[in-house]
Formats: sequence, structure tokens, C-alpha cells
Amino acid sequence: MMDLHEVVRLKVNFKTLEEFENFREYGQQELSMKEDLEENIVENDSESPFYGVYFGNKLVGRMSLYQIDKKFDRYFEPPQDYLELWKLEVLPGYQGKGIGNALVNFAKSHGVPVKTNARQRSDDFWIKQGFEALTYQTDRDRGENPYVWLPEGVSEQLEE
Repeated sequence: MMDLHEVVRLKVNFKTLEEFENFREYGQQELSMKEDLEENIVENDSESPFYGVYFGNKLVGRMSLYQIDKKFDRYFEPPQDYLELWKLEVLPGYQGKGIGNALVNFAKSHGVPVKTNARQRSDDFWIKQGFEALTYQTDRDRGENPYVWLPEGVSEQLEE
């Protein structure tokens, strides 16, 4: 199926931050971005970790993607740079239209492993996207529910 939803890197500006207020996962990170803007960061200039999908000119889906350096990799074998995907959210009324799928495919298109922390009841979504649950390791996962997508040739890092 063709991907109809274009994923774009979100600009850090007041309009984007206002749109973020529509999302349930609105928190500390966005508030601090707002403060940064108010302290005169040049609009649209800072590298945002957020990516989104617009429907017309309304932001209807978003996620944040962080590049994690391989020296912090406790998930993948061989250890390598990977992406951490957070705050994947599609607004009610736009769910079930492939927007979440487009965001996840965008993350996978970088060709490196992707780790996410599945929220309650979202496991089915991640499994459909080709992610798998990791073997829970108490000291590493601390109450997280990590799911990962593994590109070819990469496997899960297991405890010694």
C-alpha cells in the first residue's frame, strides 16, 4: 500500500507548540520548548526531535525521534547507533487511517534499530508494525515496556 501521509520534521515555533496542546502526551518537553522560544530562540531554527503528519494545515499525528549513540546501546547486538521513538500519537478522528503507520515507517526508513516504550494497550499496534517485545531485564528496563524493530542482521542483546 502506498504511503499517502508525508512525514515532516516539525519546526519549533508557536504554531507547532499550540498544536501540541491537542495531544494527550503534552508535557515537560513541550513546555520547555515553549520557554526556549519565549526567550528568543529564532523561530523555526532549532532542530526539533519532533516529526509529524499534517491533514490540510492541521497537525494530526506526531512522534519524537532521538538518535542514541552506540556507546549507550544496551538493546542491540551488535551494539550500534539507534533511534528512540517516543510520543507517537494520532489525534482521535484521524486514527486508523495509516498515519501512525507512516510515522513508524519513516523511523524505520533510517535503516537502524528503533526502540520504543509501548504504552498500555498499544502492544498490538507495535506488533503489527513489525516490532517485538524485548526480554524484560529489571536493571535496564525499570518498568518500561520496550519494543524494538530490528533491521536485518541485528538481534536482541541478551544479558551475560
